[in-house]
Amino acid sequence: MADRDKVARSLTLRVWRALASLAMPGLKLVHASRLKSGKDDPQRGDERFGQASLPRPAGRLVWVHAASVGETNSILPLIERLTGDGHAVLLTTVTRTSAEVAAQRLPAGALHQFAPYDAPQLVNRFLDHWRPDLALVVESELWPSTFSLLALRGVPLVIVNGRMSSRSFAGWHRAGRIARALFSCVDLCLAQSNGDAARYRALGIANVRSPGNLKYDAEPPAADPDALAELAASLSDRPVWLAASTHPGEEEIALDAQAELLRRHPDLLLLLMPRHPARGQEVALQLTARNLGFARRSAGELPKPEDTVYLVDTLGEMGLALRLSRVVFLGGSFARVGGHNPVEPAQLAVPLVTGPHVANARALYRDLWEGKASLRVAEPEGLAAAIDGLLADPAAASAMAARALAVAGEGAGALQRALDELAPFLYPKPAMTEPGDTR
Repeated sequence: MADRDKVARSLTLRVWRALASLAMPGLKLVHASRLKSGKDDPQRGDERFGQASLPRPAGRLVWVHAASVGETNSILPLIERLTGDGHAVLLTTVTRTSAEVAAQRLPAGALHQFAPYDAPQLVNRFLDHWRPDLALVVESELWPSTFSLLALRGVPLVIVNGRMSSRSFAGWHRAGRIARALFSCVDLCLAQSNGDAARYRALGIANVRSPGNLKYDAEPPAADPDALAELAASLSDRPVWLAASTHPGEEEIALDAQAELLRRHPDLLLLLMPRHPARGQEVALQLTARNLGFARRSAGELPKPEDTVYLVDTLGEMGLALRLSRVVFLGGSFARVGGHNPVEPAQLAVPLVTGPHVANARALYRDLWEGKASLRVAEPEGLAAAIDGLLADPAAASAMAARALAVAGEGAGALQRALDELAPFLYPKPAMTEPGDTR
């Protein structure tokens, strides 16, 4: 268990909380900006300031925090196991899209709220209402005020599916005293890989295990059968490739590749799926500026034979797009955001191409690259050639996809191993009492 007395005495964390408590004017400005950009829900803004919009369920409560869609999808199987075993679960997230995923997929026995900003008065308000018995933080969310306040209240804190890139490790290592104080609040870290585990240990977490990556245990993304049949019928036999989870700048890269690919595959259709559907209008303006024929899914449109791009600016349709595509380029890998989850294409046996910047999922990509189960393109100019090679050689593409599916299968089992490690926190033994003690 974390050393509560040490946390309570930590001058570093006390100073941090004092400074963070002065940040309210800045947080209000941040929140206003997020509302304006559509990143926060205007109907639930009070939740970001610690005001609960739901009552606390009776009994023991597990608080799970996952920042965005990727982390939410990876932790849902664990939440399902917890609720199936009778635990009440509160899931908090930061992004609006992750809240929409939670609304669609959370099991009975689990609730969703937006996470409070990491200011002591807001976190205390949140903790006073929810009174969690255990806190699970997914992947790389590190909040000094929240961590220290949990420790002071005696709430066990576990990092689940933890990842720590070399770049983040270097930054925390330079932080010195604040990093040591922060990581002293963690009772257990379940790391994605042995490399992640080593970095967490070096930062001061005493109790670290590496049960594997939970993303291997997530179910493949689903697709509505009627929507799939309708869209497949509109495509007829056209070849399709997908640029998924793209970020600003990557849509241009995909469109440049499509222009080059059309010279060899004149009926080729690009499914363009921005990471954040709220950017749909922005991407549509890019397509219009290029004088491209396109249809837009959020408008209820289907691609016409003359369209070369289908803008999939909707939420929760990755499974639909993957099932229609012969090849996928997964974004966040030319833009420097660290890459996105490659397990979903692997599970559905869709050949995968990625750019070089995948630090957020490096262990997953390493397994795929070592198994020759995906292609890595160093520069944007090489994307068209990589896609073309897979379109032109279906046998090679199928073999690569089969290797990816095998890698995904071999990685399964992390969920049960994680649950085994969590058992002492989920099922704590009653405190021992002295003979004659009637407490």
